[in-house]
Amino acid sequence: MKKKTLSKLLISLFAVAVVATGCSSGGSKAPEKKVVEGVPDKIAKDDQVKIMVVRKIGGDDHTAQFLAGAKQEGTSMGFVVDTFSANGDTAKFHDAISQALEKDYDGFIISHGDDAATVEDVKKITAKGLPVVAFDSNPDLASVQGVTLTSQDDENLAKLALTQMNDELKGQGKIIYLWVDGFPPMVRRNTVYKEFMTANPGIQEIERFGIASADTSVQTQNAVSAMLTKHKKGEISAIFATWDAFAIGAARAVKEAGRDEIKIYGIDVSNADLQMMQEDKSPWVSTAAVDPKVIGQVDVRMLAKKIAGEEVPQSYDLAATLITQDKLKTSAESVNMVNLAKVMPGWGVSDAFEEPWMKSLKEAYAK
Repeated sequence: MKKKTLSKLLISLFAVAVVATGCSSGGSKAPEKKVVEGVPDKIAKDDQVKIMVVRKIGGDDHTAQFLAGAKQEGTSMGFVVDTFSANGDTAKFHDAISQALEKDYDGFIISHGDDAATVEDVKKITAKGLPVVAFDSNPDLASVQGVTLTSQDDENLAKLALTQMNDELKGQGKIIYLWVDGFPPMVRRNTVYKEFMTANPGIQEIERFGIASADTSVQTQNAVSAMLTKHKKGEISAIFATWDAFAIGAARAVKEAGRDEIKIYGIDVSNADLQMMQEDKSPWVSTAAVDPKVIGQVDVRMLAKKIAGEEVPQSYDLAATLITQDKLKTSAESVNMVNLAKVMPGWGVSDAFEEPWMKSLKEAYAK
């Protein structure tokens, strides 16, 4: 009996340690504290600013880049940034927040907390006087004091992709719509889509599919393949994919079926997406996106300002960019997330909420 009790205790302690050190992305080692002039008192007096980033979704390139951006930005200012990705597991997501709340973090970044339980989690965080930045999360969090909501400019992402599709189809065509309900960014994108369809009667939706799972791209590929067998060549003009996981599956299905006449217009971008868009005869002709690494960086800056006691807006949308296959083809070398700025000027760079004192910290910790 005693052995079982000891075993359970060790397992519990290990679980807490795993969450505290960031699980999927690893914990940060505290850099040696440096004294820097001009830094807000709440930042300067803290032995070490500690931030916890908890993301519900994971296992994709977008998540990896988002977490990397947050960790890089915080570390560059001498902060400790721990990260955790629940890989879509709701129970693990909430458990991670609960366990991290027992630690001595100065603030939290919550990503893709889409359910009502997230609101309750965040209320527990703010009740301890800790600030929160929530990315692509439940809009009801806007009513919680001490919370800033950030998101990609989902309305503009959808508008950019749909406008490009409409222009290239010259206002006439039959399309497949790939979308899934239940997620705040998807709801916003769908609102724009419905308005677009009303305003453009020449575009007709003939099929739709959408499921969010660990193998979304595979399930999408199978679904689109089945749709293609139902519609002969010339009966489908394009596919509008509201998520790059949908676009990946759709592109594979279209190429496999040899349906070169069908073009794909997507949202979001990653290294895998760019590679696919650059493949010979790729049907994926454009995607509207925000650099996920920049999202992580900006979220950390906003949280740092909140920790410092400085004002930040209650909500903030990160600007979207349209990336086209034609632009990518102008490059003499293969384009990835690192060198995308060479063909898309301004990509991957943002000075939003970067205060002079943050630059001073970065200069000090870079030495």
